[in-house]
Amino acid sequence: QVQLVESGGGSVQAGGSLRLSCVVSRLPLNYCMAWFRQAPGKEREGVALSSSYGGTNYADSVKDRFTISKDSAKNTLYLQMNSLTAEDTAMYYCAAEIRWYCPPMTAREFTYWGQGTQVTVSS
Repeated sequence: QVQLVESGGGSVQAGGSLRLSCVVSRLPLNYCMAWFRQAPGKEREGVALSSSYGGTNYADSVKDRFTISKDSAKNTLYLQMNSLTAEDTAMYYCAAEIRWYCPPMTAREFTYWGQGTQVTVSS
């Protein structure tokens, strides 16, 4: 069983930065991890993903502003978010899927989820 715990959310003004963390209970050799977000009244959308071999992918809306990274020694996934706007306000979730190649960055493809951390950006 894989357990994920997010932290690092909060309130920030537009243009500011936040770094989210996701501690994973265990990581097998083959995994894909991702950050998703869900704003009120909207579907959960993929933000960024990271594969076990180092590949990354980003949603167009966050490219050049967000960076996904991981510290394997600490079993921790990060999401550095810069130049935040009000449109980035959402609950952010960490997700994991155990497979050798990352699936499409859609919520139904991921099995394990954290409880979420709220990010609020004021304009």
